[in-house]
Amino acid sequence: MLAFVLRRLIQAVIVMVAVAFIAFLLFQYVGDPVVFLLGQDATPDQIRELRSALGLDQPFFVQFWHFLINAAQGEFGLSLRQGAKVSSLIAERFPATLELALVAAGLALLLGIPMGVYAALRRGSFMSQMFMTLSLLGVSLPTFLIGILLILVFAVHLGWFPSFGRGDIVQIGWWRTGLLTFDGWHHLVLPAVTLAIFQLTLIMRLVRAEMLEVLRTDYIKFARARGLSNRAIHFGHALKNTLVPVMTITGLQLGGLIAFAIITETVFQWPGMGLLFIQAVTFADIPVMAAYLCLIALIFVVINLVVDLLYFAVDPRLRVGKAGGH
Repeated sequence: MLAFVLRRLIQAVIVMVAVAFIAFLLFQYVGDPVVFLLGQDATPDQIRELRSALGLDQPFFVQFWHFLINAAQGEFGLSLRQGAKVSSLIAERFPATLELALVAAGLALLLGIPMGVYAALRRGSFMSQMFMTLSLLGVSLPTFLIGILLILVFAVHLGWFPSFGRGDIVQIGWWRTGLLTFDGWHHLVLPAVTLAIFQLTLIMRLVRAEMLEVLRTDYIKFARARGLSNRAIHFGHALKNTLVPVMTITGLQLGGLIAFAIITETVFQWPGMGLLFIQAVTFADIPVMAAYLCLIALIFVVINLVVDLLYFAVDPRLRVGKAGGH
């Protein structure tokens, strides 16, 4: 187990260094930050002085080493557009994105798993066919179109939900949350549903496929021969083994929800990291873009590590394989 964890940690460090290098290249090839800070009318002396103050006159790998040290401490300099520390902007926007992703993931799991189980156990029923048809629509329709349709129906025509913003929020220490207010939940519904639809359909189809595969295995046939009830077979044996690969995919999809909430946040003007990144791209705000890239990579690495550990703990075949290898 210790060797497994150490190997994963080494891989995680390598990935983060590679991502940091790519983010650092943004500073080298996507524009000169000195020009952004001083403007086009700056004199050569002003440019030379600022480049020296920022350390941009040093060799490439020296700059990269300083960038790595600062990134490890969560420091990415100042935003070229807003003039504030990038770490402060990320800390301000991260709670909104995380809450949106967690609620969307919760919706996808709470609805996708039961729908997938039902579609597997009642393959020929009308409801099962309806679920599969809706899943095709959920996978095929782009996220921005789903968001626009939800706004058109539920915000414009019916007026049930607001179409933008986060609503009332509560400050708890450094964390700002809208989950403790009714208005916050009211604003969260449409963007969370928009973000959850693709994940819900993916989980439903995955659970259905895995459930059908498990139901054809020999140990399920043996359980039927022993006279176990369908309820015990379906939910005590089949579903438990079905959820092992689902757990892996779901964990990785959580990182995807955080990373790819950009479109949803843009459509609903949700004040999260995705909207901050889009604004940074528009104004070529390189420090914000680099910080976002590194943070998303860190989230994926951490989630991947946690999922690997859970998978190692849940699936006894991995432990047997490691023991046999040693």
